[in-house]
Amino acid sequence: MATGQGRVKEALTPIKPTGGGTAEDHGPPSKESPSVSNAATDPYADLHQSYGRCLRDKDFIGRFYDVFLASNPDVPPMFARTDFSKQRMALRRGITMAIFHAGGSRVVDRGIDEMAGVHARGGRCPVPAALYRDWVASLLKVVEETDPEADAALMARWREALGVVVDTFQARDAAPAAPDTAERSGARGLFSRVMQGLKA
Repeated sequence: MATGQGRVKEALTPIKPTGGGTAEDHGPPSKESPSVSNAATDPYADLHQSYGRCLRDKDFIGRFYDVFLASNPDVPPMFARTDFSKQRMALRRGITMAIFHAGGSRVVDRGIDEMAGVHARGGRCPVPAALYRDWVASLLKVVEETDPEADAALMARWREALGVVVDTFQARDAAPAAPDTAERSGARGLFSRVMQGLKA
């Protein structure tokens, strides 16, 4: 996972909308994110290690999408016009962010908060609660299939960590929307310009 000030992180579940918006709409910023898990300070260091083992299989992310798209008939339409080359990179980064968030890292707070806002009922790409369940179940299935060291205890840890992220998203969804302000609108415009600059 990339590090350093000014790097932009992608979303946990960056679902493409069916009208307007792009896959990049679901890549919330994070000022920086740690790249190395330290077992002495990160309570989910074992999950970073498990995820690293999964990523040795170049088909891991693609396999996840195969499983997720088949998990619920409501899922495929949300990805109908998605650029999956970008989507796969978004998910790869987003899972790392999710593990750090579950471990209590404050570095990813901004990114997680913005992801939750995007996928809340009033966000650009609202996600029904049932799809979080299917997303988690699909990821757990593919991790268990892919990580050669996966066992019941490790999978329980994965479920626990992903539950923290889902709880965060659903809590944000239940909260009243913050009023828009000139400062917030300006910040969004700045972020869009930064995104365009990084893509140039």
